[in-house]
Amino acid sequence: MPDAPAYVPPHGLLDGKSVLVTAAAGAGIGHATAKRCLEEGAKVVVSDKHERRLADASAELAAFGTVACSIPCDVTVEDDVQRLFRDAIEATGGLDIVVNNAGLGGTANLAEMTDEEWSVVLDVSLNGTFRCTRAALQHMVPRGRGVIINLGSILGWRAQAGQGHYAAAKAGVMALTRAAAMEAAPHGVRVNCVAPSFAETPFLSKVVAEETLRELREREAFGRAAEPWEVASVIAFLASDYSSYMTGEVVSVSSQHP
Repeated sequence: MPDAPAYVPPHGLLDGKSVLVTAAAGAGIGHATAKRCLEEGAKVVVSDKHERRLADASAELAAFGTVACSIPCDVTVEDDVQRLFRDAIEATGGLDIVVNNAGLGGTANLAEMTDEEWSVVLDVSLNGTFRCTRAALQHMVPRGRGVIINLGSILGWRAQAGQGHYAAAKAGVMALTRAAAMEAAPHGVRVNCVAPSFAETPFLSKVVAEETLRELREREAFGRAAEPWEVASVIAFLASDYSSYMTGEVVSVSSQHP
């Protein structure tokens, strides 16, 4: 597998901004996004359902900048979401950027998929994004500014067996992003979406067979998975003023082509 490029140094893209990142524990895109935002000068609030992992992540991230606070939250529970935003706003004085990274996958063919398997993926990945987007808009619209970035997937566009629930959820996130962007634009709030193809994380290697990972790498033009920080860097760009004329966009972070 070809080597990933060298880590790109920060450029102060988010100096003075405050950011909330959901599902920021562990070693995935959320954690990489929180790290990148800190490096770019932002004050960051991190959240995750897993309290112990969140505490570990918060302690690690503090080496890269100002972690305003860490707040446990299950995005499938509205009371949790409301508490998350209330506490995050109090800790930062106001949120400039919200990254809705929380999501859940799984593998099951539709003919054998249970209602529960379908519902849990939709509730985390789509409904959770809706709940957090709604809370972010309720805060940002009266302020007349703000940026929301949702996590989609190229599976929202492309077919893959065993991924019907995840693909439907991510396609829904993309549509939700476009609708929210149109509603928010008159109030100075931007809403965009990032759609990665295949970002390889330590967790993924534990739940996906090496043969499958190898096949996924071979589909990419670079012959490798994206590093989580490569996705995080695109998120940081969309969060920054460099993307001030972009809203309602779904940006593919992929080297995979039909």
